[in-house]
Amino acid sequence: QPKHYNEPQVGLGWTAAAQELGLARSDIWLQTKYTPYPGQDPNNVPYDKNAPLADQVRTSLKVSLKNLHTDYLDSWVLHSPLEAFEDTMAVWRVMEEAVDEGKVHQLGISNCYDLDVFRTLYQSAKHKPAVLQNRFYAESNFDTDLRRFCKDRNVKYQSFWTLTANRKALATSEAHEIAEAKGLTPQTYMYAFLMSLGYATPLDGTTSRVHMAQDVAVMERIQGGEQILTEEDQIKFARLLGMPGL
Repeated sequence: QPKHYNEPQVGLGWTAAAQELGLARSDIWLQTKYTPYPGQDPNNVPYDKNAPLADQVRTSLKVSLKNLHTDYLDSWVLHSPLEAFEDTMAVWRVMEEAVDEGKVHQLGISNCYDLDVFRTLYQSAKHKPAVLQNRFYAESNFDTDLRRFCKDRNVKYQSFWTLTANRKALATSEAHEIAEAKGLTPQTYMYAFLMSLGYATPLDGTTSRVHMAQDVAVMERIQGGEQILTEEDQIKFARLLGMPGL
């Protein structure tokens, strides 16, 4: 989806960083998407919009692999369900072929807010979605039922628009007090909250080196085994956000 992502620059970036830091491809985790034509910039589509769906999907993957300077993806995400579920499954079957061929390690779907659609996809898929990537906001009831489904089936819930959609709650004096008590900002506390649930990963789109360093620091604290939030902390913060439950 070139109108939102710059795969060629990511490819140059990770290869340059790997060379400088002595990292192997296996040390880097690469995820990208296949985006159906309605979600594309019509002036910059990575496949022939008039080609059959299967060919669009295969070409999209070929272009992504080239752009990212890799021969496999760690994760490949369908940008959104298609209008007809039959088309969604047709695309998914082609994506599954890429898993069978070793070009992709796992699959996921984004912008899927209907539990029935996600459940049917999960039940129908040969290679089950390992990732659900959605906006984390009040308008979707914070995906309460979807997140529960993910948790019960070991599907990773990736949140985006995490800070922007919850800006009002994070600006409150209560949010600042809670975060400062843990040595965090409201924003990094938000990330810590999601990661502490055990099945959620907030996607970080910052372009600030300062913010990125802060975000990585809280991630490393959690990965290092530190329990930043107790269950009581989780419940209190969920209430502040307006979530109906964890």
